[in-house]
Amino acid sequence: MTTLFTQIIDGDIPGRFVWADDVAVAFTTIAPITDGHTLVVPRAEIVEITQAPADVLAHLTHVAQVVGQAQQAAWSSPRVALLVAGFEIAHLHLHVLPAWDESSLTFANARHDVPAADLDAAAEQVRAALVAAGHGTHVPAALGSPAL
Repeated sequence: MTTLFTQIIDGDIPGRFVWADDVAVAFTTIAPITDGHTLVVPRAEIVEITQAPADVLAHLTHVAQVVGQAQQAAWSSPRVALLVAGFEIAHLHLHVLPAWDESSLTFANARHDVPAADLDAAAEQVRAALVAAGHGTHVPAALGSPAL
């Protein structure tokens, strides 16, 4: 059975994609802790971080770094946080989010009532910052598509 993230990557479930390449995709979450909260996900169904091949994990962290730089540019956050938990979905994913302090870095602060238009706008801010930083070749042509 495919994971929820594979269904999003395959286009069976909508996603707000900000990055796509042969190894990974990144899309914003529907329950952000902060605006721009993005998930970096390998295309391959890897259950958790300890099972990831080293090259895939290195690539995921590189994408997380680039996305984080775009988030800092878009929201002027003093830091970017990287969280790896993975209990909710058995498909490795890195949470990348603009951060202003450590006390807010808890999934208890995830907002489940953000209007779709606001989620779209946040994703577009990440996408625009990625393009402005020279990463346009990895920003999908359409917000809802993982294809380049």
